[in-house]
Amino acid sequence: MNHSKDQLLALVEANPFISQQALGEALGLSRSAVAGHLAQLVKEGRILGRAYVLPSRQPLVCIGGTNLDRKLRSDEPLRMGSSNPARQMESAGGVARNLAENLARLGLPVHLLTVVGRDAAGQALLAELQALGVDCTGCVQATDVPTGSYTAVLDAQGDLLLAMADMALTDRLDPDFIRRCAPQRAAARWVVADLNLPAASLELLQQEALLRKQSLVVVAVSAPKMRRLGPLLEGIELLVLNRAELAALLDHPLDTDASLQEAWLALRERGLQRLVVSDGAHGLRFSDGNTLLSLPAPKVPRSRLREVTGAGDALTAGIVAGLHRQADDLRAACKLGLSLAALTLQTDATVSRDLSPALLA
Repeated sequence: MNHSKDQLLALVEANPFISQQALGEALGLSRSAVAGHLAQLVKEGRILGRAYVLPSRQPLVCIGGTNLDRKLRSDEPLRMGSSNPARQMESAGGVARNLAENLARLGLPVHLLTVVGRDAAGQALLAELQALGVDCTGCVQATDVPTGSYTAVLDAQGDLLLAMADMALTDRLDPDFIRRCAPQRAAARWVVADLNLPAASLELLQQEALLRKQSLVVVAVSAPKMRRLGPLLEGIELLVLNRAELAALLDHPLDTDASLQEAWLALRERGLQRLVVSDGAHGLRFSDGNTLLSLPAPKVPRSRLREVTGAGDALTAGIVAGLHRQADDLRAACKLGLSLAALTLQTDATVSRDLSPALLA
């Protein structure tokens, strides 16, 4: 019995869409015997229901913004009100898109749900992700609006001084879109949504997470968009943001460790299960219990620092990847996120090309 079941599992691993008839013919079993083995494998958690989705290959679904990043880095100390010599760099960007690329470079199965323009930039952004193995089925390509853009002004050291984002296109990721792409999320264990999504879409994802028992991660994108989170946070397993975004969410300053702890307890009362607060070079705070704990950031020599764009997305991707591997160890996931962020700080690219599946070994 167990031998036949193991043989059946091997066939399913080789072809998750194999029919029961084909399984029976390959193993010399009746369809009823095949059905019995499949039912037992589902009960044991070795496959996940219809279509035979294997737990290790459950997709990580990222929903939110995709855009073109333009970075202007000053050659000298900036002089306001005057023209400044600078270098321009252009790359793929958008929080959800960056998360998808990070996760794909780590060798994980990723599905991106986003919206771009049906222009050269949008086509190139999706093609680049698909070449990395990201499933983009269900993405919207608008014919009347160009692909979104993010323009960052950096000082000579690579620190962000100002950013301007044209992300209005993401308003099309509305509840109708969320309902239409439900099949793409059906097999997901983790759904990661950025706060470019409209408030009503986020609320729908929260309801879906509770109903399907999926893990929903919400990622902040800016302080002004924190208002897109409603008062009830039930259905959100993890919220990832920085200190300024947390202050904007609660509408009061968070200048002390005590105020951060109080903020966490307030969010727990609203239904949030886990929290990660990034604090730049100071590391991060995290909790899935009563107390907010801290982790230091890895030391990166100043001579190796390039610029900060994308480091926060690498942090989040590392946390999600760590939880995908071991869901109950938030500390280990945060350590992985910090290591990925450190790699990203040492490159001009928004996503480090040094990421690989070896980092998850």
